[in-house]
Amino acid sequence: MTVLTKEQGRELLAKKPKKRKYRNEPIVVDGIRFDSRREAAYYAELKRREKAGEVGGVELQVPFPILGPAGELICTYVADFVFFDHVADRLRVIDVKGVETRDFRLKKKLMKVMKRIDVEVVR
Repeated sequence: MTVLTKEQGRELLAKKPKKRKYRNEPIVVDGIRFDSRREAAYYAELKRREKAGEVGGVELQVPFPILGPAGELICTYVADFVFFDHVADRLRVIDVKGVETRDFRLKKKLMKVMKRIDVEVVR
């Protein structure tokens, strides 16, 4: 049996890469860090559509504060993408998800009720 010193143990633990909860793999595209390859692929598709003139005003990681009846902050929903779709002639709020968490489902419902915004989920 091998015995490690406290320093050796810390060094060994520091070298191990942390496993991601939902097995997503972060990636950098155009100098922007995305939480998953799926999100980066959606961004690339949006950029292509923007060049073609199909969409405009693409914004990433847009925060939406959700306020209660007395004006107190309940939570903040952060959309992956917000843009105007010229083809559909409407504003779209997109969230790229592999797994829909309980928190996300609640925030999506709050966005619908409090802000009258439908959050679209892309898989």
